[in-house]
Amino acid sequence: MIRTANLKKIYTTEEVETTALNNVNLEIKPGEFVAIMGPSGCGKSTLLNILGLLDNPSSGEYHFVDHEVSGYSERQRSNLRKENIGFVFQSFNLIDELTVFENVELPLLYLGVNAAERKERVNAALERMEIMHRKNHFPQQLSGGQQQRVAVARAVIGKPKLILADEPTGNLDSANGDEVMGLLRQLHEEGTTIVMVTHSPSYAEYCQRVIHLFDGHVVTENIKEKFHI
Repeated sequence: MIRTANLKKIYTTEEVETTALNNVNLEIKPGEFVAIMGPSGCGKSTLLNILGLLDNPSSGEYHFVDHEVSGYSERQRSNLRKENIGFVFQSFNLIDELTVFENVELPLLYLGVNAAERKERVNAALERMEIMHRKNHFPQQLSGGQQQRVAVARAVIGKPKLILADEPTGNLDSANGDEVMGLLRQLHEEGTTIVMVTHSPSYAEYCQRVIHLFDGHVVTENIKEKFHI
């Protein structure tokens, strides 16, 4: 599903050039659950942005679902992204002015799904995430754990091939963090490919493979025979 070759990302200002990613080579197969770990500033979020087609690399190759996308325009990236990728963020990224139902419905509007199917799919997603009783509430009326449940529902509503999760438990207490990881594990067991950035070794145990970044390089990669059940 994902393959990068000598991937680089360089940020340049008038005074300084910063290498965020340097010759990153990795492969992620369909159905894998992979954690990306490393210290702050090592390039984790930059890598996730490129994998999620939110940004282009400065050089190197990025192959995503049989497309070589490293030089894609924003429109090309957007079209591929909305049909294939769901995102879960640390800060939830819900729209305060929209209800829970409307937040989850939004990706289906972009995909042109008709109103009757949107209602059916949103209600099913909210039931699954056990947040149906809050469907008419606004994000600020919810707890952090409830907001992240809504964010996960929004990420999966378009039936994406890939979910990218950027510190999905970072703003949650341990109980809510465990619940969110349980939801991600369920999605993985159903065949969804998941790539997760995390600082937490315990949550990395939910994953089959851990990729460690340092100063923009992949420094180690651990493939686990057993992972959290």
